[in-house]
Amino acid sequence: MAHLLGAEALHLEFPTRVIFDSVTAGLNEGDRIGVVGRNGDGKSTLLNLLAGRMEPDSGRVTRRRGVTIGILDQADELASGQTVGHTIVGGIEEHVWAGDSKVRDVIGGLVRDIPWDALVDDLSGGQRRRVALAAVLIGDHDVIFLDEPTNHLDVEGISWLAGHLKNRWAVNSGGLVVVTHDRWFLDEVCNQTWEVHDRIIEPFEGGYAAYILQRVERDRMSAASESKRQNLMKKELAWLRRGAPARTAKPKFRIDAANVLIENEPPPRDTVSMQSMAMQRLGKDVVDLLDVTVKFEDKTVLNDITWRIAPGERTGIMGVNGAGKSTLLNLVAGTLLPTSGTVKRGKTIKVAVLTQQLFELEDIQNDRVSEVIGRQKTSYIAGGKEITPGQMLERMGFMSAQLTTKVKDLSGGQKRRLQLLLIVLDEPNVLILDEPTNDLDTDMLAAMEDLLDSFPGTLLVVSHDRYLIERVTDNQYAVTDGAFRHLPGGVDQYLQLRKKQISGGTSGSSGSPTEASGAAAGQKGRLAVGGAELRNAQKELASTGRKVVKAQDRITSLHESLAAHDQADYTGLGVLSAELSQLEDTVVGLETRWLELSELVGS
Repeated sequence: MAHLLGAEALHLEFPTRVIFDSVTAGLNEGDRIGVVGRNGDGKSTLLNLLAGRMEPDSGRVTRRRGVTIGILDQADELASGQTVGHTIVGGIEEHVWAGDSKVRDVIGGLVRDIPWDALVDDLSGGQRRRVALAAVLIGDHDVIFLDEPTNHLDVEGISWLAGHLKNRWAVNSGGLVVVTHDRWFLDEVCNQTWEVHDRIIEPFEGGYAAYILQRVERDRMSAASESKRQNLMKKELAWLRRGAPARTAKPKFRIDAANVLIENEPPPRDTVSMQSMAMQRLGKDVVDLLDVTVKFEDKTVLNDITWRIAPGERTGIMGVNGAGKSTLLNLVAGTLLPTSGTVKRGKTIKVAVLTQQLFELEDIQNDRVSEVIGRQKTSYIAGGKEITPGQMLERMGFMSAQLTTKVKDLSGGQKRRLQLLLIVLDEPNVLILDEPTNDLDTDMLAAMEDLLDSFPGTLLVVSHDRYLIERVTDNQYAVTDGAFRHLPGGVDQYLQLRKKQISGGTSGSSGSPTEASGAAAGQKGRLAVGGAELRNAQKELASTGRKVVKAQDRITSLHESLAAHDQADYTGLGVLSAELSQLEDTVVGLETRWLELSELVGS
């Protein structure tokens, strides 16, 4: 493969520390590289060095003659006073860019809902991010550097971006280097991973799952001081190996070694025990939303919603911005009353909400971390074990030196971790997380998920992080067109529904003209079904949903059996694999029928 650019013996120092020391790395045609590492270790600095925006103290960066580079910064620095259209396509005539399928794809995928003539100064932060990304992607670049491109993108936007980048260049051509904490995106797009740590760049084959496989083996052979980190990564590896076939099929090497590492590793969560503990703490009743409708002036956000939340339920909620996710959570939290319908709340529930704004830290900005934690209880039960608040801090990645740091001086990621920790230490039994992954690197995301695994209450999560949704929740729901619907097929089913809505002219964003026409069409479809037929369809829908859940539970069990099975027993492995394949085909058929029935009854 032809060489695109490379770094040789790079050394870079800031006044307080060394960022890189004698780093050598290269990018070839066909490379799709994901860059991971702790916040502050130099990931963004590396992109600037490779792109020529920053000069090293020593060493050099070389580029093949004629190579063109496009770069997306973390800060969306758009020229003030320019329109959205001019920022994206410049002075190119409309008939020219409109005839380019790649440009049309980028505009449709990222900015279709942003007015073309709007000034960039008037856009929200998320809209500015999408405009900046679109401006980079329409260029015909040999190499693209993207720094946190998934920030402010929703699940379908991230899915579109992954598909675009996979198909942008021909096989073995073009180069991509992307810094992101979105682990699904890393797995979907990247064929190599660079971990930036301790002044070096350590390369790994494959995306995130493959990186974890190799990193666990590296940590296994490292010093005893790495043992805690290793155990956490083993848990992450165990989940990856037991996850969906599309994920676990990616790493094709060292599978035997990986199976040895996790053969005694229990599942991330003991769901039965967690639900039992939740029943003891919560009782039978949590929150029931019965025939609930919420309107703001003439705008209906939620329409006739019924949701009975169970003790120990772990639910992920998806939907486009403005669909009503926050409204739904506010109903559960008790901070909003419905326009009509009933909200029944259990007598023993204690709700805590992790917001995006860090409100919990406002009154303790000048306190030291140790003082804040010292006000809490002396011990807590997590995962069936008694641990101290200090151990909880260590579990969330705080070093001893950071205990004397004032809260206001913590980094964004550290504040986010402290916010979550304070909420968990208050021991709620219903925990609501609203975009909890902001400002966290991949290691801290794994640590947060490890903490949530031991949470014995009801967990409700709103997030655009697909990996997190699949990792910490057992069921997924969508808020769309004022309705609240179960997604037996998870995130993939949600993306299919959104594609169908868009192709049918329904934006899915609350209050749009197309939403009204979509709702009317849905009502018309329901009226066309006779009473007996409707009741039969409703019964079959419920039965099909139960069959899907049962089959998926068996699939999970088979993945665990395959991971723990003797890899030399080819006959036994063949029997398990055959049953797994048959079950997966069954689930596909059941989910197809479930979707057909859902449309028939208008759910």
